[in-house]
Amino acid sequence: MTTKPSEQATYSHGHHPSVISTHARRTAADSASFLLPHLKPSHKILDLGCGPGTITCDLATHVRGGGSVIGIDAVESILSQACSLATERKLDNVTFQTGDANNLPFEDGSFDVVYCHQLLQHVKDPVGVLREMRRVCKTGRKGIVAAREADYSGFAWFPDPPAGEFRDWMSMYLRVARANGGEPDAGRHLLRWTKEAGWMTEGAEKEVNLSWSSWCFTGDKARSWAESWAQRALHSDMAKSWVGKGFGKEEDLKRVSEAWKKWGEGGYGGEMVMVVPNGEVICWC
Repeated sequence: MTTKPSEQATYSHGHHPSVISTHARRTAADSASFLLPHLKPSHKILDLGCGPGTITCDLATHVRGGGSVIGIDAVESILSQACSLATERKLDNVTFQTGDANNLPFEDGSFDVVYCHQLLQHVKDPVGVLREMRRVCKTGRKGIVAAREADYSGFAWFPDPPAGEFRDWMSMYLRVARANGGEPDAGRHLLRWTKEAGWMTEGAEKEVNLSWSSWCFTGDKARSWAESWAQRALHSDMAKSWVGKGFGKEEDLKRVSEAWKKWGEGGYGGEMVMVVPNGEVICWC
C-alpha cells in the first residue's frame, strides 16, 4: 500500500481574525448555489476545508431528511467555532473533525457528495486531492464531487487607486501564494485538473460540468472586503511570507493596507465595486 503524502503547501492567508471573519460570512447560497439543486434530503456530504463551518451548516439544513454532513479542516482551533455554530443553529446532522485532504480517513464510496470551497488553490497537489475526493465518493454516476475556486488574476475593482496599489497587492499575493505551493488562479485550472484526476471532460461520456459565477461586492459588503484586506495586508500569513521570504519590506504592506483603507472609506471617489470570479465544477462519479 502506497503512503499518500501529507499537505506540503502553506495556507497563504493564515487564520488571523481578519481572514476568519470574512470566511464566516460565506453561505451555501453565495458559495455553493451551483451544487444545491443536486442535493437530496438523504445525502451524506463531506465538506473539505470547512473553516468556521457556515457553508457546512447551511448544507446540513438542505439534507435534514435523513442526510448528514461532515466538515473537515486541517486546523483544529477553527473547528471549535464551527461546532459552536452548529450548536447555535440546533443542527444534529453535522459533525466536524480535523483531517488532511490528501489522506481522507474514510472508506471508498462513503459519501454521496464531496465538496470543497476555495481549497484546491491552497494545496500542493490539487489533482491528488481530487482523486482522493473521488475515492470516497459513491460510483455508478450516483455520487458528486464538486469544487468552487476563485481566480485571483480575474479580480476587477472600481475605482482603481491611481498609484497602482491594488495592482501591486495582486502581484504580491500571486507571488506569495505560488511560493507557498498553491495556485491562486485555480478557477481556470479546474477543468484540466479534473481531467488529470480521471474524469472524462469531453465527448458523449462527459462527466464534468464547468461553470463560472462571481461574488460582486458593493456598498457595505465592499467596505467589509476593504477592511479585511487592510488588516490582512499587515497581519495575515501572506504579510509574514512577503517579508519572511525576502520578497519585500513592511513598507510595501503598509502602503497597500492604507490604499485598501482609503478605498473602503470612499477616498478614491465613485461607487465601489469588487468582483471576484469563481470557477465551479460538478463531477459525476
